[in-house]
Amino acid sequence: MTEPTLKHKQKLLTKQVAAFAQPETKNSLIQLLNTFIPFFGLWFLAYFSLNVSYLLTLALTVVASGFLTRIFIIFHDCCHQSFFKQKRYNHILGFLTGVLTLFPYLQWQHSHSIHHATSSNLDKRGTGDIWLLTVNEYIAASRRTKLAYRLYRNPFIMFILGPIYVFLITNRFNKKGARRKERVNTYLTNLAIVSLATVCCLIFGWQSFLLVQGPIFLISGSIGVWLFYVQHTFEDSYFEADENWSYVQAAVEGSSFYKLPKLLQWLTGNIGYHHVHHLSPKVPNYKLEVAHEHHEPLKNVPTITLKTSLQSLAFRLWDEDKKQFVSFRGIKQISFRLPPDSTEKQKLRENA
Repeated sequence: MTEPTLKHKQKLLTKQVAAFAQPETKNSLIQLLNTFIPFFGLWFLAYFSLNVSYLLTLALTVVASGFLTRIFIIFHDCCHQSFFKQKRYNHILGFLTGVLTLFPYLQWQHSHSIHHATSSNLDKRGTGDIWLLTVNEYIAASRRTKLAYRLYRNPFIMFILGPIYVFLITNRFNKKGARRKERVNTYLTNLAIVSLATVCCLIFGWQSFLLVQGPIFLISGSIGVWLFYVQHTFEDSYFEADENWSYVQAAVEGSSFYKLPKLLQWLTGNIGYHHVHHLSPKVPNYKLEVAHEHHEPLKNVPTITLKTSLQSLAFRLWDEDKKQFVSFRGIKQISFRLPPDSTEKQKLRENA
C-alpha cells in the first residue's frame, strides 16, 4: 500500500477539522452571557468607583479590557459566520460588537477574509496583515521607506500609538472601491459610536467617560494588536512566494499555537489556537481547543508561551534564504554569506 502524499494528508486534516465548524446556539448564548454581563457590570462599577479611588477604577478597567477583548473575538467569529448558524444573526451581533470594539463590521470582514486567503504569501501582502519586509526588500528600499518601516516596527508605535490610529481614525473611513453596503455599514457604525459616546458623556460627564473608556480602549487595543502580531511573527514561522505557497502549511506552520494560562486563554476566546482557526475559519472560538486536542498533527505545530512570545519583539525582517525572522542587527550576520566585494554586502554594511 502506497504511503499517503503530503497533499493528501493536508486535505484529510482540513476535512477532519472542518467537522468542528458547526456553531452551537446553546454555547454561543452562554458565551454572550458570560462575556457581556461581566463587561457591562465592570463598566458601570468603574464609573461609580471614580468617587472612591481612581486606582480602583484603573483596576476595574484592566479587567474590563480583558472582557472587551473577548467581545472582539465574538465579533471576529461573526465576521467568519461561525458564531451563529444564521447569517442574519451573525450580521446583527457583528454590527453591535463592532460598535463596542470600534470596528466597522463589513469593512473588517472583507479585509480579514483577504488576510486568511493570503496569509504568509510573500507575493500577496498588504491587506489585513502587518507590514512585513524581507531582508532584500529592506536593503533595496529608500531611506524614507526604511525610516517608516523602523518606526512602524517600534513597539511603542505598534502597540500603543498603532491601536489609537487604526481603531479611532482609519476604521472610520471606507477603503477605496468599497461596496455600497460596506460604505453604509461604516457610516452606521460611526453614527452608533458617536451616539453611544454622547449618551455616556451626558450621563456620566465627558471627564468620567475619558477616565474610564480611555484605559479600556488602550489596554484592549494593545492586547488585540499584540495577539495578531505574535500569531504570525514567531521564530519558526512560514512565508513563501506564491508559486510555493500552501494554504494548509500557511495555517499550520505560519500561524502559532499561543499557549496561554487558562484564564488568559478564556478571556482571549481561545484565539491562541490560531493554527486551527486559519485551517478552518468557521470553527467557533469555543471549539478551537477541542479541534486541536483531537488531531495529533495540530499538537506538533510551532508553540509559543507568554515568555517565549516576548522574543518576537526582536523580529523585524524575513530572511528568505534561511526561512526565519531576523532583527535589524541580524542583517549583519547575513553579510557573511555574501562575497566580500559584492554590492549587496556594501548595502548591508550601510543598513546595519
